[in-house]
Amino acid sequence: MKKVIIAEEIQAILEKEDSFLNRSDVRIYTATTNEQVLSLHRAERANLIIAQLDTPVMSGEVLSAIIRDDDELSKASLIIICSNTESDLKRCLQCRANAFITSPVNNAILLQEVHQLLHIGHRKSCRVPVSIKIQGRSSEIPFTGYAENISVSGMLLHSNTLLYEGDAIMCAFYLPDSTHITTNAEVIRILERETEHDTNGYGIKFIDLSTDFSSAIEGFVKKEQRYI
Repeated sequence: MKKVIIAEEIQAILEKEDSFLNRSDVRIYTATTNEQVLSLHRAERANLIIAQLDTPVMSGEVLSAIIRDDDELSKASLIIICSNTESDLKRCLQCRANAFITSPVNNAILLQEVHQLLHIGHRKSCRVPVSIKIQGRSSEIPFTGYAENISVSGMLLHSNTLLYEGDAIMCAFYLPDSTHITTNAEVIRILERETEHDTNGYGIKFIDLSTDFSSAIEGFVKKEQRYI
């Protein structure tokens, strides 16, 4: 049983989605403040917490510090929701969260992050936004696309090519510093298109990423985080 604590406002948005969060093996708890989030987490030991950066009395920074500095509580993954302002983004980088997402929340991106953190485990770094052209191959059929964000564990891929959850693919791309990355990967989530004109969106997990390529991506992510 996976346990997820979600800020009440965000849960109200996600309730409209027919997603894996509605499965019987996922138990959802809602909280109106970060104080309630902490209280619930202490009682239930959640696998994942989706909290707001700002709530009365307790901020996201304080909540994160308490959780990350406690050996038992720190086992949970943490997503912080914040406004799309430079000051809030800088604050989020101090939260030691696994990911932060700006509001208004894009449900598809949020669900992708939730899926990654619930089913792949603790991720060492946040995703950062990018616009990288991807050359791929699935079942010996080549395709192209672009990455919307990236981390050492995977990326959000957009492509007109039809892929399916569980597909094994090969990806090749250049980081902005010209480092050429090639890796095997797996489609772990399909994001529903908001309009018929949108490209297909896929949550991609890197497989057998070499140490050199992992270090290159991690270095790029850390560099980009300094400029957010």
